[in-house]
Amino acid sequence: MTSISAQRTPEKRAVRWWLFSVALLIAIMVLVGGATRLTESGLSIVEWKPVTGALPPLTEAQWTQAFDAYKTIPQYHALNAGMTLAAFKTIFWWEWSHRLLGRAIGAVYLIPFLWFLWRGGLSAELKRRLWLIFALGALQGAVGWWMVASGLSERVEVSQYRLATHLVLALLIFAAVVWTLRRLAEGVSIAGAARLKIASVALVVLTFMQLYLGALVAGLRAGLLYNTWPDIDGSLVPAAARLWFETPWWRNLLDNALTVQFEHRMTAYALFGLAALHAFDAARSRVGTAAISGALWLLAGITVQATLGILTLLNQVPIALALAHQAAAIAVLTLAVLQAERLAARRPQSARQQVAAPVGQLG
Repeated sequence: MTSISAQRTPEKRAVRWWLFSVALLIAIMVLVGGATRLTESGLSIVEWKPVTGALPPLTEAQWTQAFDAYKTIPQYHALNAGMTLAAFKTIFWWEWSHRLLGRAIGAVYLIPFLWFLWRGGLSAELKRRLWLIFALGALQGAVGWWMVASGLSERVEVSQYRLATHLVLALLIFAAVVWTLRRLAEGVSIAGAARLKIASVALVVLTFMQLYLGALVAGLRAGLLYNTWPDIDGSLVPAAARLWFETPWWRNLLDNALTVQFEHRMTAYALFGLAALHAFDAARSRVGTAAISGALWLLAGITVQATLGILTLLNQVPIALALAHQAAAIAVLTLAVLQAERLAARRPQSARQQVAAPVGQLG
């Protein structure tokens, strides 16, 4: 009897294309969010209206009202005093587009999900995973406003902690969708040494750590400081007095621009080193072409990402390079998640049972 996985049923193809579209939209939204941050546009909309906020100002009076609202927050007075309405519209459109994408992702996810549930073509395991992703998406909307709110009263920018949380949660959702897509792919996991599996998981964890630190660097504008490489602040390892001058000591890990940029660099070196060891180990272990290829692609992605990071730093964070650096980070995360799933333990035939609609329902 031919399995559903082997049949490549229309239902399964539809689920995969749906999830691929969601992942693509999330990646685009992360890049638009990066551009919003780089153009200082994130605080241009000072209200959270999940439904009515989907419409931009349509009349000159509405534009004036939105601009007047922006003039009440500290960022306007500190950074944009005297801004024209035309200049305000530019930053408004960036933030509005970012929020519109969030709404679009919610619709693109929920409507097909409900349709697939109604069709009865999803396994219990897949339904649980997809409901969890939906819950994380709803949480992300609240976290986005929580982030924006941090810059509306006392600060002239959003909190770097909240910015990092917002970015990492978005990429966690993205990673969950990519993992689920991989689970729906043909074939089963690859048998290999336990150390390969452990290393692949460690690479995913380290990638998320690096993404969090990168968001802190962006939030602190630390990329505009110490624009030399491989030295930083005049040496390969900055003086302890410069790294740890804040009290309590742990605040330096999150608030000290020099310490945060140094952490980001050191984590990049660790990520590259671990990826190189993993690729060497995979090749030496002869675990299979797919696992070796995945390890080599991941190493190549990290190499490109590190190179773009160095160029972005040396050129003092031009928008084009910064967005390329962020796009490469998404690619690295994708490759890391795919490799970890490829090497992960999988129950027999679970891939075949992810989409289990009766054949009669698929016509």
